[in-house]
Amino acid sequence: MSEIKTTKTGKPKKVADATAVSICPATQEMIIRAQDLGVETVFDRAATMKPCNIGAQGTCCKNCAMGPCRLPLPKAGIEGEDTRKGLCGATANTIAARNFARMVAAGTAAHSDHGRSVAEVFLAVARKETEDYKIKDPGKLLQIAPHFGVDTTVEVDGEELDRDFDEIVLEVAEKALAEWGKPEGNLAYPKRAPAPLYERWKKLGELPRNIDREIVETMHRTTMGVDQDYKNIVKQCTRTALCDGWGGAMIATDLQDVMFGSPSPLQSEANMGIMKEDHVNIIIHGHEPVLSEMIVAAAQSQDMVEYALSKGAKGIQLGGICCTGNELLQRHGVPPAGTFLQQELAIITGACDAMVVDVQCVFQNLANVAKCFHTKLITTHPIAKMEQDNVVHIEFDEHHALEDAKRIVKMAIDNFKNRAAEVMIPKHKAIQIAGFGVESIEYHLGGTFRGSYYTLNDNIINGRIRGVAGVVGCNNARTKHNEGHITIIKELIKNDVLILTTGCSALACGTHGLLTPETAQVFCGPGLAEVCETVGIPPVLHLGSCVDNSRILLAATEMVKAGGLGNDLRDLPAAGSAPEWMSEKAIAIGQYFVASGIYTVFGYHMPLDGAPEFRDYLYNELENIYGGMWDCEPDPIKHAHKMIGHIDKKRKELGIDKARERVLMDMADRQALEA
Repeated sequence: MSEIKTTKTGKPKKVADATAVSICPATQEMIIRAQDLGVETVFDRAATMKPCNIGAQGTCCKNCAMGPCRLPLPKAGIEGEDTRKGLCGATANTIAARNFARMVAAGTAAHSDHGRSVAEVFLAVARKETEDYKIKDPGKLLQIAPHFGVDTTVEVDGEELDRDFDEIVLEVAEKALAEWGKPEGNLAYPKRAPAPLYERWKKLGELPRNIDREIVETMHRTTMGVDQDYKNIVKQCTRTALCDGWGGAMIATDLQDVMFGSPSPLQSEANMGIMKEDHVNIIIHGHEPVLSEMIVAAAQSQDMVEYALSKGAKGIQLGGICCTGNELLQRHGVPPAGTFLQQELAIITGACDAMVVDVQCVFQNLANVAKCFHTKLITTHPIAKMEQDNVVHIEFDEHHALEDAKRIVKMAIDNFKNRAAEVMIPKHKAIQIAGFGVESIEYHLGGTFRGSYYTLNDNIINGRIRGVAGVVGCNNARTKHNEGHITIIKELIKNDVLILTTGCSALACGTHGLLTPETAQVFCGPGLAEVCETVGIPPVLHLGSCVDNSRILLAATEMVKAGGLGNDLRDLPAAGSAPEWMSEKAIAIGQYFVASGIYTVFGYHMPLDGAPEFRDYLYNELENIYGGMWDCEPDPIKHAHKMIGHIDKKRKELGIDKARERVLMDMADRQALEA
């Protein structure tokens, strides 16, 4: 076991207080077990390592070797002219804006590179270069094809006929992949936004050209001695962020739906209690479902199940961590074992026979924890290796995907007999309903006969539903694990706000029992509870992984199309939230939501305090440009009420700030109304 109980001087080393750092009982139990075994986790490191004060303020510049230039905020604040400068003369506003923009570029790169990987696999499918992946949702393909300018019909002798399906697939694949580097024109998908929003981006000169170009230009502009106007820097990082939400991430979601199937509501479980002592436990962690889809297929194959039985196991139990967990849950009902901060703890159960990781949010310390147990830690992506000698690298290739996946599953099965430490799986788990998407929400609101977002809009107009909130994002070891997500969401639904959730926020909701229809009667205000009971949905709808935030954008667009709530996303009684954010991806997400017209509140902290003028620009002036703006509130209850306040402001602007009773109409009334 790794030693954490003493320092070099022999004094007791500070470790995390389990009950103070998480509201999840399973997490608390595993933290205590880790400490008893002498295994260090992220929670213990957070207890001893404090963040850099200057970096936390956003005013540390290390973009050249004359730095780092650290610009502290004067103790008494800034009065009069702000004379703080780096060696090159860069002001606090310039430094903070550059740092902010670089986070947007990095976050966009992460999501969009995920999308590129999916698009490359999709192209292999279109070219029939792989037999392991298929088109599982042809209807979704035909739905998205026109957005890429791909015709689905052809005129023959004056008659319009369906075009050859394989031709459509190939053209969509080629045009989708071109979005990363086409030499001229603009991204295709932003045209899916409401027309006023698209025209606003066009007028501002912020329509993205291609994904790679905008990321590269942001990095160029923020290099020493280039762009030194914080407003101009924000303009470019906005264009880059739009490449994420209305580009790479949205393409990733769509192509994943086409290849792996669009999600539909299903029942599953959540939390570390999903692991089974008498099964081979394989935990899949990361973000790209290209591999995990094949792991599911391999684990369910008859030969692998029989092999597991031959090794003394009663079966194979898959579990997910982070956004790969969400992808597996949404399409297959595979239960997630935990959030980002629970990844080390899954190994500490002693029951994890293999942890398979791809990209993003993967702790390097997993290798150190795995050394203390029998767990095989397997990296699979060429851009994400680990230096430790106990890590196995099996590079995944889509051209023989199932073969690679079976090799990984077999390795986990062979490791089942090697368990050395006592197995301790927390008993805590919860039932959840997940698998929602833009289409399934529409279906639940009206069925196949009259499915539309009109029902949602109608209930917002009559006051039963106050508004809609997207609550998304990471966990952060600097905050109490899951407390921000759960407290904010409970306060919002108590005030009749319907929640759309993704990422680790969605995993937290599942863990704490907020993803069932029964939740509505326990935690919701009367209006939202009535709607949820009538329609049969939870008050918190799980829409998927972090790239699936694009589903929230499209759901909001469908609300605009349904009518009655304005003609732009900025008109909607809606708000966004990332209570426990930690990743640069979260900043990219926040910026594309703000640029789409959504008021967006982050919890914990924003690295802006060292540049008050720049902070004020993001928190106030952007609303005049986009209709959306940033805000930050670490207190969960105040955070929720800032969102409610914005929703109420939008209701007042729409003239629906007073509840209206539904008027029952007979057929004659309806005919008169239509006339």
